Amino acid sequence: MAVQQLKPGIYSIGANDWDRRLFDELIPLPDGTSYNSYLIQSSEKTAVIDSVDPPKSREWLANLKKLEVTHVDYIISNHAEQDHSGAIPDLLALYPEAKVVTNEKCKGFLEDLLLIPAERFITVQDGETISLGDQTLEFLFTPWVHWPETLCTYLKEDKILFSCDFFGSHLATSNLFVRDVPKVVEDAKRYYAEIMMPFRTAIRKNIRKIEALDIAFIAPSHGPVYDKPGVIIDAYKDWISDRVENAVVLAYVSMHGSTEAMASYLCDALIDRGIEVKLFNLTQTDLGELAMALVDAATLVLGTSTVLSGPHPAAVYAASLVNALKPKLRHAAVFGSYGWGGRSVEIIKNNISSLKVDLLEPLLIKGHPKDGDFRQLDKMADEIAARHREL
Repeated sequence: MAVQQLKPGIYSIGANDWDRRLFDELIPLPDGTSYNSYLIQSSEKTAVIDSVDPPKSREWLANLKKLEVTHVDYIISNHAEQDHSGAIPDLLALYPEAKVVTNEKCKGFLEDLLLIPAERFITVQDGETISLGDQTLEFLFTPWVHWPETLCTYLKEDKILFSCDFFGSHLATSNLFVRDVPKVVEDAKRYYAEIMMPFRTAIRKNIRKIEALDIAFIAPSHGPVYDKPGVIIDAYKDWISDRVENAVVLAYVSMHGSTEAMASYLCDALIDRGIEVKLFNLTQTDLGELAMALVDAATLVLGTSTVLSGPHPAAVYAASLVNALKPKLRHAAVFGSYGWGGRSVEIIKNNISSLKVDLLEPLLIKGHPKDGDFRQLDKMADEIAARHREL
């Protein structure tokens, strides 16, 4: 990533990762990502906000050299996860006078993860400030967005919120600022769905803290800078609300066509009843797309073939993922097919036990669906439609 000026004396010095396609060995990255870091050269002190993922450390340090930075007083660590903190030891080696500024919990994580010695830290409290001369950094603790130690840093005079993962988007782009709003918000929704959604309650509390600030820019640690902060704040307020849409996420896996026939029939039946359906074949699905669909949907319907005596592993994985993401679903149902027996419904129900949903009557049939089975699918569609009318 080229060095770009956000405001006089304030620079973006991070790195784009154009080719990365998987994050945490789990999350698809169709648009790559960026590891954003920011430099503030004030009248008395110089501060760096966050670092980059270790493979991009050389590029990051080269950006500091381009700006002829000879002295760094502080490196602010908003979050200990290595895509934000992993190159901090390299900066400390290059600038031996620099101190890592963070909270006590993050300090412990960084000591454990990166072996940074205790004497290199300055710890701060929630609401504490540090003067850089004619600019002031204020530290706002935002726990469980999405780790327990996360914080944001607010540059008071310039009204810039350095929000780290909060409001981020996995998007590699040459644009410093948001230019394609629909695209960035879509990527931010994917980011929220995959990473932030389990912490919806905590985000509600922390977004109120953020809204109390006078913010001109939100500078996250992934994706472009928001020069119209209301765009992403309003989007987040919708995603974390209790509002759900008249939509069903219908995810299935089929080995020999029986469960697929049920899924296809149920999809059409729901559409006939005025319900939006988001259909996912779990052997083909980008799990990020599935997570995004879950952000607003009222109902999840999961279909599975039977493998030996239990559900297909793809269905088990999907159920476990939904259970971990904890979307604001209201209802859920399970259907599928078996050859000679099994416990698919029981296992799937156990795997979504943390969801606060009403479970509809499951439908597990033997072999290929017959006329009576299709009538049962109509009954399931009727039940879902009735419950959606009550939303």
